[in-house]
Amino acid sequence: MSVGHTAITAQLSGQAAAQEAGPCGDDDCGIRDVLDRLGDRWTVLVVVELAKGVRRFRELQRAIPGISQRMLTLTTRRLCRDGLVERTAYPTIPPQVEYRLTPMGHSLAEAVASLADWSRGHKDAIAASRARWDAERTG
Repeated sequence: MSVGHTAITAQLSGQAAAQEAGPCGDDDCGIRDVLDRLGDRWTVLVVVELAKGVRRFRELQRAIPGISQRMLTLTTRRLCRDGLVERTAYPTIPPQVEYRLTPMGHSLAEAVASLADWSRGHKDAIAASRARWDAERTG
């Protein structure tokens, strides 16, 4: 391929990508970053557990089966950085650390609860739709 052709192709590809990204450009107005965080494996589980009240680190770890200490540490740090969780450390031996949702974290917990309610209300219809889809394609 010629250098000129490659440059034009790259330019057209860039224009198409910008159009797909919408009016905010490549960063999707920051929405993609937030949704990636909320869609990770552990964030929603930590938020749901903290919606029940203040939890210490080990309480969180016991309440979320399969989460490692490292993943819980990373997840709580990210949630604190995002302003969804507040971490309070007490100068005791051994150190005690508590986590609680911030007001913004509580609003996320409400949205997650609404999504869970929607899922419960539509699970039978989704299962039926999947069965129809599978039957049409395997029949």
